[in-house]
Amino acid sequence: MIDFQLHQSKRPCSLAFGADQLDNKENPKNERVLESFFGWYYASSSVAVLIAFTVIVYIQDHLGWRIGFGVPAILMLLAGILFVLASPLYVKRNATKSLFTGLAQVAVAAYVNRKLMLPGQNDSYGCYYHLNDSELKAPSDKLRFLNKACVTSNQEEDIGADGLALNPWRLCTTDQVEELKALVKVIPVWSTGIMMSINVSQNSFQLLQANSMDRRLSDHSTFKIPPGSFGMFTIIALIAWVVLYDRAILPLASKIRGKPVRINVKIRMGLGLFISFLAMAVSATVEHYRRRTAISQGLANNATATVNISAMWLVPQYVLHGLAEALTGIGQTEFFYTEFPKSMSSIAAALFGLGMAVANILASVILNVVKNSSKKGGESWIEDNINKGHYDYYYWVLAILSFVNVIYYIVCSWSYGPTMDQLRNDKANGVRGEEHEEAVKLN
Repeated sequence: MIDFQLHQSKRPCSLAFGADQLDNKENPKNERVLESFFGWYYASSSVAVLIAFTVIVYIQDHLGWRIGFGVPAILMLLAGILFVLASPLYVKRNATKSLFTGLAQVAVAAYVNRKLMLPGQNDSYGCYYHLNDSELKAPSDKLRFLNKACVTSNQEEDIGADGLALNPWRLCTTDQVEELKALVKVIPVWSTGIMMSINVSQNSFQLLQANSMDRRLSDHSTFKIPPGSFGMFTIIALIAWVVLYDRAILPLASKIRGKPVRINVKIRMGLGLFISFLAMAVSATVEHYRRRTAISQGLANNATATVNISAMWLVPQYVLHGLAEALTGIGQTEFFYTEFPKSMSSIAAALFGLGMAVANILASVILNVVKNSSKKGGESWIEDNINKGHYDYYYWVLAILSFVNVIYYIVCSWSYGPTMDQLRNDKANGVRGEEHEEAVKLN
């Protein structure tokens, strides 16, 4: 089965472009609109995956590959035509510089200027280089060592007549400095999502489990669910959560409290990571029961035999994985987009996909370490014969790592401080402070 997360990671540009159409700072409901957009974006992508695995696969199997490939090609052509026709209606943010070059310039300039003294707080505004149209006159106090990248030691030598830095590798703008700070600051929170992606990437082992179990819907049914189709429960759970959360849970909670209700994005991400831990604990428990049943039925040496236990026992773990991705996956995408300056929208949308790429590498490392370290008497926990191996122990290893990851996330979330949404709400409620003002202006 194709990994649904891989399907999601291929479209960071469309995600960022779509969010740009709705991101209106003048709209007081902006955060709610963006939250709803990210959820429905993932839900629509999930529906596309379901259609691909059902309708398109059916066409390929029964009408041939030419028609099977032709239908998606026609749909893509229609989508492209509609996209071009609607182009005049889009909000387009033009890229005026290379973002990665700008980030590199900040790192180099901060190192080159490492011996410069930072100005005092009273006269700081005149000592930092910023563009005329920039609202950020001075950088924030966090990661202060990067502030040296925008300190002007001699304006006549550093800045030309046009107001631009003569050497951008020695002097950067305050906006550039804050862009790099935003990226560095978000990395710990980003890293917490890697463990969830590692858990979801275990679908090949779950396929072995399903293949060894009774996949009939009932004792009297002759239809068997294909092993690879069990992954659809993950996608269905994701879609169901998005619909219920956006159309039932939030409206009902808002009606009860008498004001708009939103669940903070950091709470959603943490809850998703905890559910991912529960998913691995359930996986380990079900596999322990399946393996014990196989041995009791004398099937320890027969990897192809069907154990007399319903494969529907696998559904809860698939559902939990779907809920975890709906909370953490969507939450992280929303978190990155809202925390980064708008010039970094594409990076914000691509970070989740980057995390999945890193997770795929780490998953292989963990698997090899467990396989080699658990080898005893020529056999290990990871064997081709699932009845001889101890996949339940392997799942428990992932569950323990997931629980540690939850604690790690709590620490990262606490050290990160308030999100941009919280800062804007504080500002709207009359809370003031220089750091709050600068952070809101930056974004």
